[in-house]
Amino acid sequence: MTMATTRIVLPPALLLDISSTRRQHGVKLEALARYQRLTNYLAAAQVYLKDNFLLKEPLHPAHIKDRLLGHWGTCPGINLMYAHLNRLICQHDLDMFLVTGPGHGAPANLANLYLEGSLQDYYPALTRDAAGLGELVKLFSWPGGFPSHLYPGVPGTIHEGGELGYALATAFGAVMDNPDLIVACIVGDGEAETGPTATAWHSYKFLDPKESGAVLPLLHLNGYKISNPTIYGTMSDDELNHLFTGFGWQVRIVGNNGDLDADLYASLDWSYGEIRRIQQAARTQQPIPQPRWPLLIVRSPKGMTGIATMDGKPITGSYRSHQVPGKDLQKNPAHLAAVETWLRSYRIEELLDDQGRPNPEILDQCPQGARRMGSNPHTFGGKILRPLVLPKLTDYAVPVTPHGACQRGQSHTSSVSAVAQYLQAVIQQNDQTFRIFCPDELVSNLLGSVLDVTQRNYQWPTQPEDEGIGPDGGRVIEVLSEHTCQAFLQGYLLTGRHGLFPSYEAFLGIVTTMMDQYAKFLKMSGDFPWRLPVASLNYLETSTLWRQEHNGFSHQSPGFINAVLNKKAKVTRVYLPPDANCLISTMDHCLRSKNYVNLVIANKQPLPQWLSMPEAVAHCRAGASVWPWASTDEGVNPDVVLVGIGDNTTLEVMAAAHILRQEFPQLRVRVVNVTDLLVLEEDTEHPHGLDHTLFAALFTPDRPVIINFHGYPSVVKYLLFNRPHQERFHINGYQEEGTTTTPFDMNVRNGTSRYHLIQQAIRLASLHNPHVAVQANERISHYTYVLRDHRRYIQEHGSDPEDVTHWQWC
Repeated sequence: MTMATTRIVLPPALLLDISSTRRQHGVKLEALARYQRLTNYLAAAQVYLKDNFLLKEPLHPAHIKDRLLGHWGTCPGINLMYAHLNRLICQHDLDMFLVTGPGHGAPANLANLYLEGSLQDYYPALTRDAAGLGELVKLFSWPGGFPSHLYPGVPGTIHEGGELGYALATAFGAVMDNPDLIVACIVGDGEAETGPTATAWHSYKFLDPKESGAVLPLLHLNGYKISNPTIYGTMSDDELNHLFTGFGWQVRIVGNNGDLDADLYASLDWSYGEIRRIQQAARTQQPIPQPRWPLLIVRSPKGMTGIATMDGKPITGSYRSHQVPGKDLQKNPAHLAAVETWLRSYRIEELLDDQGRPNPEILDQCPQGARRMGSNPHTFGGKILRPLVLPKLTDYAVPVTPHGACQRGQSHTSSVSAVAQYLQAVIQQNDQTFRIFCPDELVSNLLGSVLDVTQRNYQWPTQPEDEGIGPDGGRVIEVLSEHTCQAFLQGYLLTGRHGLFPSYEAFLGIVTTMMDQYAKFLKMSGDFPWRLPVASLNYLETSTLWRQEHNGFSHQSPGFINAVLNKKAKVTRVYLPPDANCLISTMDHCLRSKNYVNLVIANKQPLPQWLSMPEAVAHCRAGASVWPWASTDEGVNPDVVLVGIGDNTTLEVMAAAHILRQEFPQLRVRVVNVTDLLVLEEDTEHPHGLDHTLFAALFTPDRPVIINFHGYPSVVKYLLFNRPHQERFHINGYQEEGTTTTPFDMNVRNGTSRYHLIQQAIRLASLHNPHVAVQANERISHYTYVLRDHRRYIQEHGSDPEDVTHWQWC
């Protein structure tokens, strides 16, 4: 494709004959209206009632929940759209489910899931009769019941909506490589103000209509947030049309003609026709250039069908309907009477029989079986998880000679470049079930060789000289929005596929709260046996702080480790492989794993290679091990233990051990490497943690231990908190000291350099080794001057000295 240079001529404004829709489909529209009366009642009742669920008697304060929680204002709009989407599914036998951005509208989702029977499939007590209806209403925002937003305990859910902003991108991730799937996505006008949503409007540019399904966005404009108008709610139709047409959508604004139901009915028919037209063209080798997918902007009064006014102030159509109108019902008779009048206005006695069962006409509005949106198989990703076909590790081993200590560390290889060769095979063998989502850093992070077997998937025109990008089946999506990458990946994983998220270390923290929400989703999913495990969310964190000396202080931040470790032990894993073979082994393990958030940290620059592939596999399985060939007398009876955690900090440990063995052989050193960070924690706290016996065997029971860690020292202190004799552990790491400088100076500034380690080792060993003690002062003074000379050298030459840059093991 070539870059478009001519102005795109837009089609004339879309005009639908709404009155004709009412005439032709009036009976169906009346049935949909009655269905919505019941879902609106159920949504409101969930917010208020703990008894008298069918209003068989006058409403009393004793019938009202003590704590009124939830959000009413968005519920009628969700019910409107859910009902009409059900109609579309039934009419066309669609494979469709719903992603709800305004997740606090859970009462609406629950009401619909209850009527369609999806809730009863997983909660047998929620029968479609008086008893089940009462149980549903009471359980909302009740201890041990349903929270006020969506969560994994609600079938059909792949997005909670607790944190606003990425419902739309999650929906797009779900339809990738699912050609028959349509995901409807309700985007609230409050959520539409967020940065992640602003980028997500461009997601269709990464969607190949030949190989993937479609997303139907429904931008719900009810005008208000908690206490303010929304930006989009204050915009005119012309402004909205210009904005979203500029984004590339074909826009229809619903709700301006006084017949909201008929308007939405006709608009959904039009939308479905446009989706199929675009897909059919692509799938018959006649793709439409720059297709304009349909977008519906649904205007409806906030809290419609609710209380019009209260205490002389408007409720419906204002921010006052956002949460709970009239929260003092137990003490305010006037407010109680207003709510009772409201609830009775739905006339549920016309919609339910005397046993509290919905009339057959109500249930007829719902799809059946797997076509129900709450029972769509894609929303239970673990049930349809397609396993990856992974290549043999030995085919991608980096050569390392394990015989003789002096043969190790001689070759320098980029671990990330090496794992890219492995990922090539993963892509080739899983061309419909594996994707890489990356914020425009694939080549920069030395993973660009995967583009030898695939390309970046991008559907919009590019220049002929733009390499590695195009519209045909690429397994890589690059967009400079970490939020969008994360949301794409979440949607992809939760619908039964696999993926990888590589990123610069410093900027992975942008998605910290998204990772937090996803980890909570996985943790809660474990409480429901029908939520089968899905493929793990795998981060590859590279371009790490230790080699961001050229970009400066702003690019030096390892804090994402801390965020991951704050999550539950059953969900999170952190790996710091010391070389290429360990990284390949770790990546293989992570891609095979399920239901974890895996953080893998590896520097992209060439570094010494220490372990053969069989050794690397054994080391990674153990999580930590003594490297006897790097230790004095194979690590037996050491004066001090040197521990490397992270590839760059391990290099400094190895250099320190090497110098000590040559210059100070009286000081006995054991070298330990930790690749699985969580082995440091007690086995009672984390399943990977070492018990006290194995921990003492690895680190000795009583010798001083110097830990050179990749990230903030506080991480290791936290993990070691319950270990005995903590005073013997001396932890180095990133101390928030950085600037534009040389690579080795980053270690010097943060006290992780080989010379700092040597000084520490001498001080600690001198306490119990008299042969070390007699030389301690002179040796420590010597390395103090070495560090001073280093500072002068880099100031004069602008680079590190050769004894650092050309250092070799042995």
